[in-house]
Amino acid sequence: MFKHLNSRPLCKAKHKIEYMRKIVFFLITLISLQSSFAQNWKHNFQETLQTAQKENKYILVNFSGSDWCGPCIRLHKEVFTLPAFNEIASQRLVLLNADFPRYKKNQLPAAQQKINDDIAEKYNNKGLFPYTVLLNNKGDIIKSWEGFPPSVDLFIEDLQTAVQGK
Repeated sequence: MFKHLNSRPLCKAKHKIEYMRKIVFFLITLISLQSSFAQNWKHNFQETLQTAQKENKYILVNFSGSDWCGPCIRLHKEVFTLPAFNEIASQRLVLLNADFPRYKKNQLPAAQQKINDDIAEKYNNKGLFPYTVLLNNKGDIIKSWEGFPPSVDLFIEDLQTAVQGK
């Protein structure tokens, strides 16, 4: 009887240690997944162009309305976080996000709004959202996609095919 009582605290401690190990493992996994999906979306076209030229990469420009455009939000969550997209992006792309939020609380600084307006005037003069444009490192349009892709797999495949030539 006493033997059973004495083993319980040891058993509880063992479970606590195992529980803590699981938490630590979960956190490490979460951090590693987050860093593998983390992308460095730039917001300045000239800096993006310089980086693309220096690294001999393509530029992927995404025009979005981050606080009002449902397909834009889905594109970022469901496509731009995929491992297949991130693999292409890390090897072949410099990412540029031209965001056009509508809500006052998300309003961009005037300088950033001017940069985005200039990019839109050159590459998205129809005002499409979401609109994704693939440019070479000179700023010439290679390919473009309107809206949320009907097939994410085909979009990734199409993007991969477009950047293979470099």
